[in-house]
Amino acid sequence: MNKHIHIIGIAGSAMSPLAGMLQESGYRVTGSDTGVYPPASTFLDKLGIKYNHSFAAANLQPPPDLVIVANIIARGNPELEETLEKKIPYRSLPETLEEFFLPGKHSIVVSGTHGKTTTTAMLAWIFHVAGKQPTFLVGGVAENFGKSYGLGDGCEMILEGDEYETAFWDRGPKFFHYHPDDLIITSLEFDHADIYRDFETYQLAFKRLVNLVPRNGRVVIWGDAQDSGPALRAAAEKAFCPVHTYGFSQENEWTASEPAASEDGMHFELFRSGKLFGKFHLAASGKHNVLNALAAIIVAQGRGISVEMIQEALKTFKSVKRRLDVKGEFGGVLVVDDFAHHPTAVRATIAAARGRWPGRRLWAILEPRSNSMRRKVFQEALPQALATGDKVILGGVHNATQLGDDNRLDPESVAEDVRKLGVDAKVLGGAEAISEHLASNGKSGDLFLIMSNGSFDGLCQKLVEKLSSPVETAPGASAR
Repeated sequence: MNKHIHIIGIAGSAMSPLAGMLQESGYRVTGSDTGVYPPASTFLDKLGIKYNHSFAAANLQPPPDLVIVANIIARGNPELEETLEKKIPYRSLPETLEEFFLPGKHSIVVSGTHGKTTTTAMLAWIFHVAGKQPTFLVGGVAENFGKSYGLGDGCEMILEGDEYETAFWDRGPKFFHYHPDDLIITSLEFDHADIYRDFETYQLAFKRLVNLVPRNGRVVIWGDAQDSGPALRAAAEKAFCPVHTYGFSQENEWTASEPAASEDGMHFELFRSGKLFGKFHLAASGKHNVLNALAAIIVAQGRGISVEMIQEALKTFKSVKRRLDVKGEFGGVLVVDDFAHHPTAVRATIAAARGRWPGRRLWAILEPRSNSMRRKVFQEALPQALATGDKVILGGVHNATQLGDDNRLDPESVAEDVRKLGVDAKVLGGAEAISEHLASNGKSGDLFLIMSNGSFDGLCQKLVEKLSSPVETAPGASAR
């Protein structure tokens, strides 16, 4: 009989793909979680994986052979307590990947504050197009594959390397378990203020990660002097292997020309040590995605993939769900959903949207939801990023009561600072109020850019429904 593995917290963005990987590998998989909604519920149902909608000790009867514990699960959870009391073997997600899927594979790990998910999906697609049959796990739905993982017979395993904590018993970053042979660090800015007390502590985790790469490995970093460059170069000093730098400035080994934006993506040339390496068309918007592509190109060519194969893959790359994800156009009003949840990501997303849809009045609509965004750590940086929009709407802080007044982001102060920068900004309480305001004040030609790393209380769906209604269509627009 095949072994039974039970996952506590199965609906997580990485846990449900892990469930799929395990089932596809021949294990019998069950799980439990609360609030199991699409896309996790749809994905698990499609695979026929049985799961409970609540946590209970009875869910572990009869006892499984192994329990996998999500990093959001804490002491007091009845299934975790049952696991510990009955001494059922247990693992974290990173330990499971380390034990079940990484042995014998060349490990390609994509880390950094921004761009991890897109770069990981991009690499997986390049290796797939090249016929390399990679195994991969992405922290989002890779649209070329229609899922977040793939189990291939090839030599490589491509992983998104998250710096967040591993589990309640292991507060170290997940990526320490992934034993990188090729390591990408896309950027380095302070994040996860609930885990790391300051930037020095955050940066130290990446220095230690670099120090794990073997001498015959490769470290690839964004090397532009501004932004993340100095911190990344400091982290790379711990490398015992070759370090490759990329970016737009000439000081890098790999340098891209200023990219040209078009409706079908970005066009750029890439030079290595001053010599033309290739001309590329990337079917994704924004200079930040060109940077993601540069990192992927360097690793791919290092694994023997031809320029021609990389070119073909990039021009057919479909990105990741919730990255400038078009929900529809209604009476000339375009609704776009994005995962942006850090001031730098907000700025880059707005810039990419402007490049892709020039001439539209851009509404930057943000939910402070991530554990860092909910805190005052970004109180000063956030207005500067949001003010690159034409109009700004802020939702309330998600789960605001979990944080004290002295630690919690103040959306009203953020909005006031945006207005001081000359951009209209409002704070509205909840998705219903925001959708009402947008439907009433939007005009044909507008772009509603909705940014959150969560559901934003269903704002996208609520807004689409209102804009689709003949009665509630925005002034100047006609329903269709």
